[in-house]
Amino acid sequence: EFRDQECLFVYGRGNQMGFGPPVTPSIIKNLIIANGVVFIAQYLSNGLVSKWAVVSPDLVWFKFELWRPFTYMWLHSVNSPFHILFNMLVLWMFGVQLERLWGLPFFVRYYFITGTGAGVATIVAGLLPFAFSEPTYLAVTIGASGAIYGLLVAFAIYYPNTPILMFFLFPVPAKYFVMIIGAITFLSVPRSAGVAHIAHLGGLVVGYVYLKYGG
Repeated sequence: EFRDQECLFVYGRGNQMGFGPPVTPSIIKNLIIANGVVFIAQYLSNGLVSKWAVVSPDLVWFKFELWRPFTYMWLHSVNSPFHILFNMLVLWMFGVQLERLWGLPFFVRYYFITGTGAGVATIVAGLLPFAFSEPTYLAVTIGASGAIYGLLVAFAIYYPNTPILMFFLFPVPAKYFVMIIGAITFLSVPRSAGVAHIAHLGGLVVGYVYLKYGG
């Protein structure tokens, strides 16, 4: 199992820094609840839910289990509650503003396209002729990270100069914040079997391409 990069932040609202918008749309609440319910099911099922829902290049290419690039995004590490807490925190902080901007249909479409696209990226990575590809082919990954990183790049595109407080210490304009985490993710791929970082990078790239050319 792989965890997200542990970078914590808040973003600016006007002249103030805050943890997120004051009103949460139903879709954000429902996504958070759904992820929480699946997390509990993972814990109670003693790994059975995870077994049938993780994404792995080997399982998709060899066994043709095509549902996995979608189902993996509902799973989180039961050994680390921080995994789901971090992802849901970012979903709330940035998803609310984007849902208000786009409306419900586009937000839902974008969330699942970036999440699924990140899963597909991990599958494709398993076939690449690089050193990290072999362990990536056999590894599994879980988490809503791809969709979450997709939300981050979307926020940076629409609100490029909004300050994001990285590590609760350094205010960084959203456009540079995403560039920084994108660079960190890219440089981390060869050193970590690639799976989680490729999912993160996949979410960023798919989100950017979709907003620029497919939205």
